[in-house]
Amino acid sequence: MNEQAQGVERRFESTQSAALGSWSRQDTTWMLGLFGTAIGAGTLFLPINAGLGGFWPLLILALLAFPMTYYAHRALTRFVLSGSRDGDITDVVEEHFGVTAGTLITILYFFAIFPILLIYSVALTNTVSSFMEHQLHTTPPPRALLSFVLILGLLAIVRCGEQATVKVMSLLVYPFIVALALLALYLVPHWNGGILDTAQQLPAGSALLHTLWLAIPVMVFSFNHSPIISAFAVDQKRRYGDHADQRSGQILARAHLLMVAMVLFFVFSCVLTLSSAQLAEAKAQNLSILSYLANHFSNPAIAFAAPLIAFVAIAKSFLGHYIGANEGLKGIIVRTGLRPGAKALDRIVAVLMLVVCWIVATLNPSILGMIESLGGPILAVLLFLMPMYAIRRVPSMRKYSGAVSNIFVVAIGLVALSSVVYGLLS
Repeated sequence: MNEQAQGVERRFESTQSAALGSWSRQDTTWMLGLFGTAIGAGTLFLPINAGLGGFWPLLILALLAFPMTYYAHRALTRFVLSGSRDGDITDVVEEHFGVTAGTLITILYFFAIFPILLIYSVALTNTVSSFMEHQLHTTPPPRALLSFVLILGLLAIVRCGEQATVKVMSLLVYPFIVALALLALYLVPHWNGGILDTAQQLPAGSALLHTLWLAIPVMVFSFNHSPIISAFAVDQKRRYGDHADQRSGQILARAHLLMVAMVLFFVFSCVLTLSSAQLAEAKAQNLSILSYLANHFSNPAIAFAAPLIAFVAIAKSFLGHYIGANEGLKGIIVRTGLRPGAKALDRIVAVLMLVVCWIVATLNPSILGMIESLGGPILAVLLFLMPMYAIRRVPSMRKYSGAVSNIFVVAIGLVALSSVVYGLLS
């Protein structure tokens, strides 16, 4: 029986090696899934904040985009893979650091995701209001009513169940990606130099560093797909066993090359079309770059297509982040010792989410300000700093210590985190 078991194990390992050697359809699905998760509403605000700093800071951010995105998400994937069981990230944290740390990570994940949900509530309301005013030439309803109807409509989809929500999201992801690429190509004939007027003079060292410091959290937010990394790592571990780290690294590398190339093409296409003054105007109006482009061009096709693309992107991102925020808030409520029934818990969480999102969308705070002060820094702790801390503390991860990329990831994480202190003090 022992020999038979060993033979099965050898055949299983051989199958894993063979599977690792050939790229499968499932690998492509994950590559596109990571890409689709990252490319969302955050991308629509990146050209504004990154472009406002001028040409040279934008060029540096473009060079940092791939290593910043790849090394951080690879480290988080490795952290999830380091668990002895096929558990998600909370299970791995509890295994390595204890139950208290697991509770802390649950709370941090909620506060990393929920502010982003608030950002999308504001962006969705602004996009629809601008579309009605500038493209449909109608007076939008009062902001409080519009935001309530929009958020309630999206929550109605969520109430149909997680599977229905994911299905709706999957229908929205790929048309958005195609539309974004076509829009970037459409802008090419309209390139007029735009941001290049700031390339003639190198900024002072302190001014350059300050610009990069404030822009990095937005970059972290725009390329972030950490909510899907846990499920991705668990699936790789089940499929490839000991080879999961190698294959997940290959999938991540291809996904990040694709997303960085796509996003940077879109960003540069926008900033070569619009001047620094126009980018500043878009920020002052609290609009996504697509809504601003719709108002900027007299072409009816772009005027109607751009805000619709923005709406799809924001709605998709809202639905995806609601699932994470919903799970996080439920986890927090359960960990407090309260034990409401499943239906009662669903209703409590849905009402809380609706009320808070509606109030914030009605108040209309600065979207980019919220990204800089809330979204980026909290994500930095979970995505950049926690896996690096685990490399020093967890025996199964010490094999990754000593790499120069670790220093780079920690530096980016500290820069993004420190920006919240600046935001609170300024």
